[in-house]
Parts: sequence; structure tokens; C-alpha cells
Amino acid sequence: MAKLFDFRQVFQNIPELLTYLPITLELALLSMLMGLLLGLVLAIIKMKEVPVLKQIAGFFVSLIRGTPVLVQLYIVYFGIPMFFKYLNQTYGTNFAVAKIPGFVYAVLALGLNNSAFSSEMIRSALISVGNGQIEAAYALGMNYWQALKRIILPEAITVALPTIGNSLISSVKGTSLAFTCAVVEMTAQGKIIGGRNYRYFEVYCSLAIIYWLVTIIIERVIGLAEQKLAIPDQVENFIPEKTESGNRS
Repeated sequence: MAKLFDFRQVFQNIPELLTYLPITLELALLSMLMGLLLGLVLAIIKMKEVPVLKQIAGFFVSLIRGTPVLVQLYIVYFGIPMFFKYLNQTYGTNFAVAKIPGFVYAVLALGLNNSAFSSEMIRSALISVGNGQIEAAYALGMNYWQALKRIILPEAITVALPTIGNSLISSVKGTSLAFTCAVVEMTAQGKIIGGRNYRYFEVYCSLAIIYWLVTIIIERVIGLAEQKLAIPDQVENFIPEKTESGNRS
């Protein structure tokens, strides 16, 4: 009689699953980078209240935040090839749709999803920078983009870093849906292993352990980065010198 739960199988699955960890991390990091860059653009558009673009950015954020990421993956994976095929048939273009790997679609869909959530996080971090520092940058002759690069972003990063860490953790876990784009990452490989030995529960326990450990490592790294980037409070550390007053004779 077969065992109901094979505890050893949980740890035997881990080495094979770990071989697909680089794909999972690459998906997470690339989608996170894309999300932060696009989120920064969306945040600046909203802060500057650019006509038309502000309405488009608001609609995009509302649409992405209001639909499941799984649906977005399917729309990107099936919608983009259909669009390129339409261009090929209508305008005689020659886009090689079949040569685009599923990995690209997965990064694009996850990156777009990440950008909608990152935009609000980045906007709140940018707003947290004091107006006095920005005005001082203008007084020194900087334009907005120079002030953004030299003053605003460095300070905003320290504020947004904990939220960025949470977003990265969500991105790592979100890659488990990339199998919808025919990308074989850890979760997809887990399904393959489960179909091979019919020990699905043990496989998912193995995946849970790996994702949990990756999450702990990311939290530690973000914590160390916070300590390195933290600005010491000079006011609390400052001890005024005591002055002695002498009697004049």
C-alpha cells in the first residue's frame, strides 16, 4: 500500500526544482525593473497633471488593478500575436510572431501588472520629498529632470524601499503563473514532476518551502539595504556644547 504522504519525497523534489529557480528570479527581476520604470513614468504624469496623458495613465492603472494577473497573461500571450498577424495580413508586414518566446510575453504581462501598483507607491515616495529641497535645487539652476535625478529620486528610494521589497516578493510569487505563457519555471516544473510520480501534494510542499526561503532572503537583503541607505538623524545625535559664563570683574 502506497504511503498517503511521503515526507522524504518533499526534500527529494527540491534539487530538481531549484534548477529552475534562475528562470523564476529572472522573470521576477525583469518584470520588476520594467514595472518600476513604467511606474515612475506614470507617477510623474500624474504629479505633473499632463493633459490627456493623465487620463490615459489613470485608465491604465484602473484597468490593470481591476483585472486578475492571470487574465492579463492570457490577453498578452494570445492578443499580441493576433495583433501582429492582423498587421501582416492587412498591411503586408512580416512580423515573425512565432519566433517570439513565451518568456517575453510573461515579462511584459507581469511588468505591466507591476507598473500599475508601483506607480502609486512611487508617487507617494516622490511626494514625501520636501518642497524646500526641490526649490533649493531650482535655485541652483537645475531643471526638474536634474532635480529628479540628483535630489528627488535618491531620497524617494529610501522611503519606497520597504514597499519595493514587498513588490519584489509579490513578483517572485507571481511568476508561478508564467506557465500560461508556456514558460517552464519552478511551478511549471513542479506540475511536470507531479504528473510523473502522481505526488502532487509533496511537490507543492516542496515549492512552498522554496518560495518561503526565497522570500526570507529577499526580506533580509531589503533590510540590509534599508540600513545602508538610511540617513542618520543628526538632530538626535547632536549634543550641544556647554558654555561656561564667567563673572566680569
